[in-house]
Amino acid sequence: MAEKRERISRRALLKLLGTASGALALGSWGGLCGAVQDEAARHMPSFTGPGANQYWNSVGPIGTYPQKLPLIVLTDRPVQLETPRQFFLSAITPNSAFYVRWHLDEIPSSVDLSEWRLHVEGNVERPLTLSMSDLMSKYKPVSMTAVNQCSGNSRSHFLPRVPGGQWGNGAMGNAVWTGVKLGELLNAAGVKKDSTMVQFQGLDRGKGPEGLGSNAFLKSLELSNPVLEESLLAYAMNDETLPMLNGFPLRLVVPDYFATYWVKALSWIRVLQKPDDNFWMKTGYRIPDTPRGTTTPDDVKTGKVKTVPINRMPVRSFIITPDGSSKIPAKLPVTLRGIAFSGQGPVVRVEVSADDGKNWRETRLGQDLGPYSFRTWEHQWTPERPGRYRLAVRAADEKGTVQTDEGVWNPGGYLWNKIELQEILVGTVA
Repeated sequence: MAEKRERISRRALLKLLGTASGALALGSWGGLCGAVQDEAARHMPSFTGPGANQYWNSVGPIGTYPQKLPLIVLTDRPVQLETPRQFFLSAITPNSAFYVRWHLDEIPSSVDLSEWRLHVEGNVERPLTLSMSDLMSKYKPVSMTAVNQCSGNSRSHFLPRVPGGQWGNGAMGNAVWTGVKLGELLNAAGVKKDSTMVQFQGLDRGKGPEGLGSNAFLKSLELSNPVLEESLLAYAMNDETLPMLNGFPLRLVVPDYFATYWVKALSWIRVLQKPDDNFWMKTGYRIPDTPRGTTTPDDVKTGKVKTVPINRMPVRSFIITPDGSSKIPAKLPVTLRGIAFSGQGPVVRVEVSADDGKNWRETRLGQDLGPYSFRTWEHQWTPERPGRYRLAVRAADEKGTVQTDEGVWNPGGYLWNKIELQEILVGTVA
């Protein structure tokens, strides 16, 4: 059953958006804006490697950016901020804690809505130029709850290690997105019959990988892909305007797909007559065309690996608490809690094990917020004796796909979904 929420009214949201261009100005990018949490830093190394990262989150300083709570900073240019583990106890990730991932260093720090327009152009009968007022007054608002996950989430768990942002597990979030159906705009523009793809572009700019024409971030989807009918152009996130760092004023939402397609500060939609061969499609964000997208370093070196653009997210689940930071008394019940999701279909079962995967017990699932959302779960567990335990969690989706204990490897560091483990120390009651 979809979540029932009282939506912010269109009039109230339009009023918020009307004042947002000034309120969301980020100012200069001089570096970290907040204090480093010294106490936390003393208990973490400055980096991990050459082995796989053993921590739930990535390793890095804690910084505060405009509209954000303290998050883990991977890089400042482009901005990459990871969400700490504790924010995943609930199904909805707060806007202020939502992770941030930009690809280019020149990102918008303010947007004047009196001047901003969305352009729908290319191989169409009726090109459109729409203001935010047009989007909100001419098209019916639609809301969906959907997971946004960076393609490189958990990259630091790969072995051998691969280049790229060394994310832990926190490059993901779940929100209620409100906006306009993409299909309505494409229908209004009149897509011509010989069209093949639709391309999306935002306001960010930069050098990108040198010499590859990657100074603008461009992503495309085939017009025959049914996900286009489910996709939104979101102007609200959890009943508030989008944070600037998460794509204000408009963001593409492609449910079940990795966030590389969720273009931020969306300003151009182009209908194409031929395949899109820009860097971000032809070279970047590609996975091996193999089961689970896995290969070996040797096959990559010999050029044997055929690749395809990254697409849907695999099934995943996480233990959020207990997190192993404190000892648990023996013979006293403790509630295990976490989340699960899948880009292949709704999660229908989550199981936990307290004996290294020898025996599995089904958990109690939380509220169903829709097929694209996090699904919370919980399970009562009573450790019978002191010692070290390794808890494990796995999920299964509607299509019968179950997490395995086998990792993946590919040169992009994508598609990690190995069964998660959490070591717990159980002691006697004083």
